Amino acid sequence: MSLEEIQKKMHNGEVYFSHEQALVDEQTQCLELLYDYNQTRPSEVKKREEILHNFFAEMGENCYFEPPLRANWGRHTHVGKQVYANFNLTLVDDTTIRIGDYVMLAPNVTIATAGHPIEPSLRKKVGQFNMPVTIGNNVWIGANSVVLPGVTIGDNSVIGAGSVVTKDIPANVVAVGNPCRVMREIGERDRQCYYKDLQFSAEVSAMIEP
Repeated sequence: MSLEEIQKKMHNGEVYFSHEQALVDEQTQCLELLYDYNQTRPSEVKKREEILHNFFAEMGENCYFEPPLRANWGRHTHVGKQVYANFNLTLVDDTTIRIGDYVMLAPNVTIATAGHPIEPSLRKKVGQFNMPVTIGNNVWIGANSVVLPGVTIGDNSVIGAGSVVTKDIPANVVAVGNPCRVMREIGERDRQCYYKDLQFSAEVSAMIEP
């Protein structure tokens, strides 16, 4: 099977076999860039930015990805502006991952598009299929969370630490758990308190958008 035929299957949800040498060779080129990124020094801010612009399909302004960063491809991930990712973000981007603007990703978050057939004989042959993932604008995903293939998370939502997101999460909610479930909507109390009963100062309250 040609590289073009394999790539088509990668992005249309069909089962394909990821050990094809042409695919491995192309992926290695992406991983070389990722290696360079993870070897940069903290002071090499400009160099990091240049590498990521070459690594991702697109990336907006004022983004910061704390090394180490892990990704299968990089070139299948689209990143908005002012995205912050803490240590050990893993992007299993065998097909498209879209990350919106102002997204915050805590340590050890995994966003995965790849799955494998339950049928054992196909897994022995490295059978694989991919489903895209979309993270909306202004989403915060807590530490050690996993977002599974095919999931969309709506704007402004918060995913609690340690969650396994198996289904779509709507906008403007707090969701947590394994499997991840909506706990409540983001509301007026969140405009008053930032942690349990601790209230925002007048200075911070004045910064809250209407």
